[in-house]
Amino acid sequence: MILKALLHNRNCSCCTMSFTLYPNSCDCFVSLPPASLSPVVIFGKNSDRYREEVQEVVYFPSATHVPGSKVMCTFLEIEQAPTTLAVLLSRPAWLWGAEMGANERGVCIGNEAVWTKEPVVECDALLGMDLVRLALERASSAQEAVQVITELLARYGQGGSCMEQPEPFTYHNTFLLCDRLEAYVLETAGPYWAAERITEGARNISNQLSVVKPWKEHPQLRSHAMAQGWWDGEGEFNFSAVYSLEKQPVRMEAAKKRYKAGQELLQKIEGKITVESMMEILRDKNSGICMDSVRHRTTASMVSVLPRCPDSPCIHLLTATPDPSRSVFKPFVFNFVVSQVPWVLSPIFGDRDPIRQNPRFQTQVDRRHELYIHHERVLETSEVTQDAEQRLHVKQRELEDENIHLVKKLLEKNETHDSIELTDLFLKSVEKELLLYRGETV
Repeated sequence: MILKALLHNRNCSCCTMSFTLYPNSCDCFVSLPPASLSPVVIFGKNSDRYREEVQEVVYFPSATHVPGSKVMCTFLEIEQAPTTLAVLLSRPAWLWGAEMGANERGVCIGNEAVWTKEPVVECDALLGMDLVRLALERASSAQEAVQVITELLARYGQGGSCMEQPEPFTYHNTFLLCDRLEAYVLETAGPYWAAERITEGARNISNQLSVVKPWKEHPQLRSHAMAQGWWDGEGEFNFSAVYSLEKQPVRMEAAKKRYKAGQELLQKIEGKITVESMMEILRDKNSGICMDSVRHRTTASMVSVLPRCPDSPCIHLLTATPDPSRSVFKPFVFNFVVSQVPWVLSPIFGDRDPIRQNPRFQTQVDRRHELYIHHERVLETSEVTQDAEQRLHVKQRELEDENIHLVKKLLEKNETHDSIELTDLFLKSVEKELLLYRGETV
């Protein structure tokens, strides 16, 4: 059941409050040595959204921008950076930002929806997904990405509808950020924030606050809590306890279970976490981490492996299709020659796009890309019999096993990377998957 909850009322010169929907949302994971089996950092995320939403995979090369130029994000235009890094993004096709992604310097970021004591407002500002993309474009390390997001948050704020639906749907954000060396959890409540630094072990986040003792925090984080009567200033400050809602919405109670389940799954394999085991966590349906319900599902998934050795390439594996348990993870490596894969790009509708209409999202368009269409068709066809479904699953896993074998070769210290063809690696993997779905020989 979709829960409608009325959040705190607050006067705002540019905003009005409304009822908000609380769907099941996302989970992010990171493993650092010694939790990882080998000297690598492993990042994983499921993006759980409305079933009808299509997620595309886009690549943007590095660029230099004219001084004083602007960039139009989903709802808000802001100042452009002088230069931007090359980025790979998995994003809902209707918006500018991304649910998850990576950049050429080995930084990975994913975001989650969160609701706190600080009220959510309907105001055209930066979406959490916009902040993910902006940080990836502008930050050379995870720590620098934390700084980019907090500075943008202070200057432009966060807000705007986060779903392609007529009824506005807003939330605040938490982020999991990592690079080859370390990871950070950054959690926000309106303009306020707290960050945790992680240098070893495994960590996960879900749709709730989890930072207890901040590594860094908004300069007015504690004074604001005291002014609101949320904290008396006595004893040790606990960000999660102070800023979390006392009465949690039903969906956030469900997120607590997913968060705990994610912790337990990581603990079971601590010291042995690999790319494959991270994929299995993202495919876990019993915990709800792999979401599949009447209204919501996991619309896309991503796993990245970031070797500590700077000579080894970072490898990012993405599905570009819903439900990782019924999809294929395909590898991407930033290289001198990378082409945008047309089969995972959604159609462009220009001025007819519902996001460009006023009011927004009063109509619907078909945003399915080619891989999505063929994936959807073959899954429906295979569901006719259990044998057909199993045959498809086996063929998908065979394709993925090839991809995992390539990842392992790239991670081998003695492997000469020049002998492995990295040009358009993701494109070739998508092409093989399409051949499978079209019934051709792979």
